[in-house]
Amino acid sequence: MLDILITNGQVVDGTGSAGYYAAVGVQGDTVSIHRGDTSHIEATRVIDATGYVVCPGFIDLHSHAGLTILGEPHHDPKVRQGVTTELMGIDGISHAPFKTQEELHRYIWLDSGLNGYPPMPADWLSVADYLDKFDNTVAINVAYILGNSPVRIWSVGWNDRPATADEMADMKAVVREAMEEGAWGLSTGLDYPPGAYAPTDELVELSETAASLGGIYHTHTRASLRAQGLLAPWEEALEIGRRSGIPIHLTHYRQSEQGVGSHLDYLGLVENARDEGMDVTFDCYTYPYSGTTITIGLPHWAKDGGPERLMAALLDPHDRARMAVEVSRDRLRDNWLTNFTQPQNKQYEGRLITDIAEMRGQEPADALFDLLLEENLGISTVGLGTNAQTLHAFVSHPAGMIASDAILFGEYPNPRTYGCFPIVLAEFVRAEKHLRLPEAIRKMTSFPAQRLGLPDRGILRDGFKADIVIFDPATVKTHATREDPHHYPVGIDWVIVNGEVVIEDGENSGALPGRALRRGR
Repeated sequence: MLDILITNGQVVDGTGSAGYYAAVGVQGDTVSIHRGDTSHIEATRVIDATGYVVCPGFIDLHSHAGLTILGEPHHDPKVRQGVTTELMGIDGISHAPFKTQEELHRYIWLDSGLNGYPPMPADWLSVADYLDKFDNTVAINVAYILGNSPVRIWSVGWNDRPATADEMADMKAVVREAMEEGAWGLSTGLDYPPGAYAPTDELVELSETAASLGGIYHTHTRASLRAQGLLAPWEEALEIGRRSGIPIHLTHYRQSEQGVGSHLDYLGLVENARDEGMDVTFDCYTYPYSGTTITIGLPHWAKDGGPERLMAALLDPHDRARMAVEVSRDRLRDNWLTNFTQPQNKQYEGRLITDIAEMRGQEPADALFDLLLEENLGISTVGLGTNAQTLHAFVSHPAGMIASDAILFGEYPNPRTYGCFPIVLAEFVRAEKHLRLPEAIRKMTSFPAQRLGLPDRGILRDGFKADIVIFDPATVKTHATREDPHHYPVGIDWVIVNGEVVIEDGENSGALPGRALRRGR
């Protein structure tokens, strides 16, 4: 007898093939496909999916939930979108391994405006211990990629200097051990110190180690290289791939809001590299808004030494004057702030920095610096960082997949936190017809599974894991906007993770069947 039998739905299996009608069975955590008459099949539970699409669970290759999900394990903003697996540790910012609790807590502090805080004092050090936190304690599956920032902290420290030969050997050993404990590759966030202090040659050596164990290179590229040319940040990533032999994945890849150059230049870079024989893919999010910690806009020298150095710079009149000159005008003018914890600052939630400065009677830079001191660095920001007119070309490109880059805290988070995946189905497929439904689902299921190397997820096929979404293709929709982001989607009524129903008739069941998906196991 089956545990669950899903009948009368159109199965879109994740491969990109056209949908077909069949029943989908679930026994334990495994799928079976049943064509033809299913009246003889017994099941403890039958779900009538008439008028619905039945497809694999969505896989998000850019998640900032690695700490926040430990405090909010039901993970409603994401699982209600149909997300059943997320890749954490992206942007070079992962939360293991560390030598001491003190170093881990310092890193969480520096990173708090992007990934938040865990609900308890962080009590792990190794990758293995960190991954153990997720087994049957959260709603979704977690895959982990090793960030180069903790690798650098482990061997070099927090400062902007080259690694010695011995430190380089030590960093490669860290990469090797992390992957042996389940990491899927190496990530970089080359705008986020201390990982940003790594030169290209260092990243090539670390990538060689990751590649030897079957890993990928997942990169938020180095924006400072744009002074050398529009595509220079991504050309550095391709250079790392050529020299190390590692597959390259460009994350949150899109044309900037400024519209410098053509979006065809960006897409052509990927296409030419693939024609050359390189293994290059990318992901993009589906809203025109960027989102990150506001400290990303402060110069690297002010962070050279860790969070204490940045706090000291914010207090020092000379350093403040220097930072005020160097901070990007766009960063001060076009960004909304969120995640205020101090009661007196709640009034600033969702407001532009320039508006906040006017409310406080300060210059924008001074208002920002003072707020960072008051909020212990933990301020998040949302801004116009993408050209909405060309976004569809990235969403629909054959080498691209969907990833949310969602930040899961603050009163005004980026709306993609709640709507990244359903907006693909509602807008890019149904309304605008930039994609056929089977191809859209492939970009959210089997393609990211293939990119990571997940062997038994992302496709509805006999013997694969039972991560399943049941949605109404005619009504699926998101109401999440920049001004009003906290809206769960409609039309995604059932979500199953590892064979257990997590979303039932549009409501969270309370089940926590997620697990850490470890490479090689």
